[in-house]
Amino acid sequence: MLASPLRRGNVGPRPTRSVATVAAPPRGATFPSVTATPPKRIAGLTDPAVTPLDRVAIRLRESSVTLSAWRMAVTAPEGAGTLVRVETSGGTLFRGEGWFLGWAQEAMSTAWTELLPPSEPERVELPQLG
Repeated sequence: MLASPLRRGNVGPRPTRSVATVAAPPRGATFPSVTATPPKRIAGLTDPAVTPLDRVAIRLRESSVTLSAWRMAVTAPEGAGTLVRVETSGGTLFRGEGWFLGWAQEAMSTAWTELLPPSEPERVELPQLG
């Protein structure tokens, strides 16, 4: 007859304290990886920081007139760059530097729109009558 370790109702060796615990110690009710908001990705950049728009004077090659344009500087962990928006009689032109160098006009236009800081809501002031 073979000897069996399961004699007299023993199921096996008694578990140690570390093996016997089922749940991890409580650390709070939230999971940071689940509840944290994901970083914002705009124009291929993670959480880009945009400086306030600057008004700059520029000249186009085909024109002898100095024009005004808006310049937006952007920085992020992936890199930095600037977008310049020029309003001409033929339409809107964009120029990219740094991260935006070599981008198509349509891509720069989309990036410009997405990177613009939100405008302040219009305040409606009601006159006091009476």
